[in-house]
Amino acid sequence: MLQGLQEKTLALTIALMERQSVSPDDAGCQTLMSERLRPLGFNIEPMPFGAVTNLWAVKDGGLPGPTVVFAGHTDVVPTGPEEDWTYPPFEPTLTDGWLFGRGSADMKSALAAMVVAVEQFLQSGDPFPGRIGFLITSDEEAAATHGTVKVIEALNQASVPIDYCVIGEPSSQAQLGDTLRVGRRGSLNAKLTIKGVAGHVAYPEKVTNPIHLAANAIKSLVEHPWDQGNEFFPPTSFQISNVHAGFGAQNVVPGEAVMDCNFRYSTASSEASIKNTATQLLDAQNLEYVIDWTLSGPPFLTQPGALIHAVEASVFAQTGLTATRSTGGGTSDGRFIAPYGIEVVELGVCNATIHQVNECVRETDLGPLAAIYADVLARLLKSNDD
Repeated sequence: MLQGLQEKTLALTIALMERQSVSPDDAGCQTLMSERLRPLGFNIEPMPFGAVTNLWAVKDGGLPGPTVVFAGHTDVVPTGPEEDWTYPPFEPTLTDGWLFGRGSADMKSALAAMVVAVEQFLQSGDPFPGRIGFLITSDEEAAATHGTVKVIEALNQASVPIDYCVIGEPSSQAQLGDTLRVGRRGSLNAKLTIKGVAGHVAYPEKVTNPIHLAANAIKSLVEHPWDQGNEFFPPTSFQISNVHAGFGAQNVVPGEAVMDCNFRYSTASSEASIKNTATQLLDAQNLEYVIDWTLSGPPFLTQPGALIHAVEASVFAQTGLTATRSTGGGTSDGRFIAPYGIEVVELGVCNATIHQVNECVRETDLGPLAAIYADVLARLLKSNDD
C-alpha cells in the first residue's frame, strides 16, 4: 500500500510544482486539486477575495461526527536568480532520491499527500461519521490578507462547523514526523519614526540628529525583558529589520529616522501589554516619535486533545518516532484558524531547504506523509462501534 501512496503522491506533487504559482498566483493548482476531489463527492466552492484564489471543498460522511479540515497554500515564494539553481525551479527534477524545485517542501508535497490520503480513506465507499474539508489559499507567502483569514471569517459567518485542522506546513526537522507544531508565537510589527531637525552637519547647534536620538531608544527596547516565556513558548523577542535615514549626502543631518521592528511574542505577553510598554520606554527618552502598529497574528496554542493524540499516534504508527511538540518557527495561517476554537496542528516534510535555492524534499517521505494523513482521518472519523 505504501508504494502505491508514494507513487500517487509523487505524481501529484510534480504536477503541482510545474505550475508557477508565485504568490498570490495560484496558477491552476487548486483546479488540479478540485479535479481529484470532485469525483470523491466533495462539494467544490471557490472563494476568491480580491486577486487571491481560495478553495473550500467539503464532503459529508453521512453520519454525525466532527469536521476534519486539511489546510494549506498553493502559492510559493519567488525563486531568486534562476541561474543559481542546479535545476530549473519550475521543472521538478528527481535525482538521488530527492525531488528538487520550488514548492517541493513548502508545501506542494503536503497538498498532494492530503489529496492522496483522502482518496485512500474513502476507497471503501462506506459512510463515515463527520466531514472532511480542504481550506486552500494562494495568499500565505505574501500579504496573507485575502486568503485563509477571509475564508475562515466567511465560514464562521455561515456557521460552518470545524473541529480539527491539520496544516501541511513543513514542520519536520531531521526526519519526517520528528516535530509537531502545536502553536506559534504572535507577530506584532511596528514602524517607528523618530523626529529630528534636518540641517548642515557643520552647524550641530542648529540640528537635532534623529539617528543619535534613536541609539538610546534602540538600547532600551533591545535590553528590556519583555517576558520570561512559559513552558510552551520562549521569551518574547524584539528585532529591528530595517533602518532608513538620510538624504544620501554626507553633509546633511536627516530630519527623521525610520525603523521597521518586530515583536515575536509568547502567550506570556499580549498585544496591548507590548504596545503599552514600548510607549513607556520611548516616552522616557523624551523623543518626538510616531509609531504605527500592525498585528500579523496573535499567538496560539492547541492543548493536548483528540487531534494531537491522533496525529502523534499516526506519526508513531508510520515512522516509529515520538513527535516533539513545538511552537517554534515563524507565523502560519494557523493564527487565523485557532481563534475560532478549532484545534490546529502543523505536520509536514522537513523544512531545511524551504525558501532557499535548490529547495527539495526526500522522495521516500511522500508516501509515509500520505499514510500519516490517512491514519489521522481514520482515528478522528471513526464510528463508536470501532
